[in-house]
Amino acid sequence: MRLQESGEMYLECILRLSREKGNVRAIDIGEYRGFSKPSISRAVKQLKEGGFIDVAENGLITLTPTGRAIAEKIYERHTVLSEFFEELGVEQSVAAEDACRIEHVISDESFAAIKKNLSKSGKRNG
Repeated sequence: MRLQESGEMYLECILRLSREKGNVRAIDIGEYRGFSKPSISRAVKQLKEGGFIDVAENGLITLTPTGRAIAEKIYERHTVLSEFFEELGVEQSVAAEDACRIEHVISDESFAAIKKNLSKSGKRNG
């Protein structure tokens, strides 16, 4: 199943929350992203059906290995692109916002080139 941008954003959100809080519930996603309960319920259902997350009986949400791989890829893109834009002189908040838009559509080739460029400049390792 190919994820839409919104699905990738949910997975990235779950990854970030799990790193910050440990346990993640639907309500945490809603608070973090500012989404409504019906939107969260729909997304959680689709991500579960797609095999990207597991939801325990107590409501705890965890990423499956597939979901984690996608979330980590998107998160890495976000952090590298934000760093790249900031290095170019873009204000931090604008850099983060632009990275959030671009992280879902940039090609692997272009992303690798940006990452390589940052690595050459000494800002990032590999």
